[in-house]
Amino acid sequence: MGLGAISDAVLSRLESGAADARAAFEPVVRLGVTGLARSGKTVFITSLVANLLDRGRMLGFTPEAEGRIVAAYLQPQPDATVPRFDYEGNLAALTATAPNWPDSTRAISQLRLSLRLRPGGMLASMRGARMVHIDIIDYPGEWLLDLALLDQSYAQWSQAALARAAKPGRAGMAKAWLAKLEGVDALAVLDEPTAQSLAAAFTAYLQNTRDAGLSPGAPGRFLLPGDLAGSPALTFAPMPPPASRARNTSLYRAFERRYEAYRSEIVKPFFRQHFARLDRQVVLLDVLDALHTGPVAMQEMRDDLASVLAAFRPGADSWLGRLLRRRIDRILFAATKADHLHHTSHDDLAALTTALLREARDRAAFAGAETRGMALAALRATVEQTLSHEGAALNCVRGLLAGNPPREAALYPGAFPDDPDAVLNDARAAQPQWLGGGFELMSFLPQPGARQKGMGLAHIRMDQAAEFLLADRL
Repeated sequence: MGLGAISDAVLSRLESGAADARAAFEPVVRLGVTGLARSGKTVFITSLVANLLDRGRMLGFTPEAEGRIVAAYLQPQPDATVPRFDYEGNLAALTATAPNWPDSTRAISQLRLSLRLRPGGMLASMRGARMVHIDIIDYPGEWLLDLALLDQSYAQWSQAALARAAKPGRAGMAKAWLAKLEGVDALAVLDEPTAQSLAAAFTAYLQNTRDAGLSPGAPGRFLLPGDLAGSPALTFAPMPPPASRARNTSLYRAFERRYEAYRSEIVKPFFRQHFARLDRQVVLLDVLDALHTGPVAMQEMRDDLASVLAAFRPGADSWLGRLLRRRIDRILFAATKADHLHHTSHDDLAALTTALLREARDRAAFAGAETRGMALAALRATVEQTLSHEGAALNCVRGLLAGNPPREAALYPGAFPDDPDAVLNDARAAQPQWLGGGFELMSFLPQPGARQKGMGLAHIRMDQAAEFLLADRL
């Protein structure tokens, strides 16, 4: 070994030792935030940070209630190769004179929030304040669905994808892709234009399902390709197994190799470099949208949750389960947009979310991290109002409805189901008479004045979310 190599090795060990020493005195909590489509990840992170910087609305957060947070401030993120979460830009969008929702997550980003804490307990007077860093890692929910691929071969994934495309509510959206697939010979020698055409048709089908409020499923990078657009690793599609043995030069074998490249070169590095280093995880769910879309959307949300929890099983016979090794010890599954309902329905939304989570746990045989279901609104966009209609009191929400132009309105969303088991049973059976047509979903814009000096952003239960995710580590 040369002198330079020896010096580099010594320096590396010294730097590693210094990092370990800093971690001992300034612990880091790595919080992953993701969610399924349109669940509000960007708004959740912006609200969490704003309300930890200005904690006037965080009375349910024990470290704040006990007066132990001396200061909170943002610092540069520790990973030099990961983009910074645009907190300031997102906050500006939500608090502008004419507020608007920020753009959705399209890639991984990170933000570090540091808290200086006064110690508690009997020895508090003998110890000085300490620093705890909270690293928030934001990544698209579409990537989360790639968890299912880590333990599936190409043949298994193809079989599952084709079966899903044949389900009610999806067959029409898959028609163009399946017609193109029928005209292709899987045993023929790979022809790149044919491969690209099939991949494009499959991607269009995934986009159609997402636009219709259904789960697009994996592969997640097909909808968010970034720099990978057009690469072989994103140029494949599901195919039924051929009747006879396929040669290495065939289209089927090429798709199989590209699927394996997607898993090994794209999915695994992300979860190895980022996911496996998380301590806590938030999975946001747009339960209201699934409920409004219908039984197929609700059933698919149940399937997705079971798939996610199966991969989260520490020590399980799965690639990710072995990788995690019980590092992630708390997972919050939060139904967002609780402000679209009157508070009298919040418990019913939380109960439905908990029932979804309970069934997913049972189906995934999950036994590991502590999980919790919750209903919240990261940014409260409505106020409540009770109106009289034909002699009956209606519990409404008033807000700024999206439109051209936007308009202020008080609306009654309808009767929210109070029996979560009945909802899940109807979803399983794909009942055509879904909820009796009694529940409607509205699209509200942020309200001006959501932020007041020293008060963070108006929210519903963000302090309870922070309590579950962070309080014990502070």
